[in-house]
Amino acid sequence: MIDLAKKILYVQTSGTNTPERLYAPFILATTARAMGIEATVYFLGNGVTAVMKGQAEKIKLGSFPTVREVMDQAAKAGVKMLVCGQSCQMLGLKGAPEEFQDPAKVVGAATLNDLVLEYDAVLSF
Repeated sequence: MIDLAKKILYVQTSGTNTPERLYAPFILATTARAMGIEATVYFLGNGVTAVMKGQAEKIKLGSFPTVREVMDQAAKAGVKMLVCGQSCQMLGLKGAPEEFQDPAKVVGAATLNDLVLEYDAVLSF
């Protein structure tokens, strides 16, 4: 049985315009889950572009799989993915669920504050 007593929050502020910064949160969160640690990636600012439908499959660096493949592995491992609704508005998006890749879920700004206070560690990319 996995002990989810520990929690790590990964805050993704980098978007598709900096593809080299997109892999780490998904890989680290997937690794955390394999270690029995609860992991959440919160997409903020330009970071929301990483989980927009049709974007992640376009990004592939070196011999790595596409960002979409890494994202799918993270989702399969149970990594939670949250999208800042206010960031969506800032970028001219509706913040509608159909704009984002499953299992990304749009949430309000207060959610990030709550998560930072609740989680054991916070990393940002």
